[in-house]
Amino acid sequence: MAERTEMPCHEVRNVHRSFWTGGQRVDVLRGIEMSVASGALTMLRGRSGSGKTTLLNLMGGLDRPSAGEVMFKNRAIHQWSDRRLTVMRRQEIGYIFQTFALMPLLTAWENVELSLRMAGISRTQWKDRVARCLELVGLTKRIHHRPFELSGGEQQRVAIAKAIAHRPLLLLADEPTAELDSHMASHIIAIFRDIVEAEGIAICMTTHDSTLWGAADVVYQMADGRIVTE
Repeated sequence: MAERTEMPCHEVRNVHRSFWTGGQRVDVLRGIEMSVASGALTMLRGRSGSGKTTLLNLMGGLDRPSAGEVMFKNRAIHQWSDRRLTVMRRQEIGYIFQTFALMPLLTAWENVELSLRMAGISRTQWKDRVARCLELVGLTKRIHHRPFELSGGEQQRVAIAKAIAHRPLLLLADEPTAELDSHMASHIIAIFRDIVEAEGIAICMTTHDSTLWGAADVVYQMADGRIVTE
């Protein structure tokens, strides 16, 4: 079991994000201050439009702040080039989306392998790591099935295994339980807790499901582009 640590993996410092549309400026994030600790499950909760997904995109280097700092392992990634950010995303960050983002013609095993290939992991490590990740999500008996042969919950579990295969420091999940029933949603969160303990990584996810908040180490309430409670 990985040792729990409270050291911050990710810090967002006075971050603002604005967009221009129809000649008007829309302020999506307004002075966000937050951190995500290694070995902890952090949740962002709030209504649609509160800025959760925009914040997650900034944390993952998929977008840049209009002002403020985005720090990942004490590195100011908001100042990095697109090329450097691409390498970081492939090697140090895992992503999970509402849509499972699996390759439809590949088996569960092959989908997880793809993550290792993209991260440049040596092929000699693939077999053991893929087996380990699919074991963590409880899919050892479904490794040869393609996405269309799996239930929604099983597809999401493959997506989780794929997201952690390259041993990221940070896992970002945008509404990962939105398409699942309450039972399967609880099961996915239990898997996240197992991953936090077994892998020692930081997980930050967005959700509007109040039944899941109790499983988090930290919950940030967002409203109108601000953190209103922790």
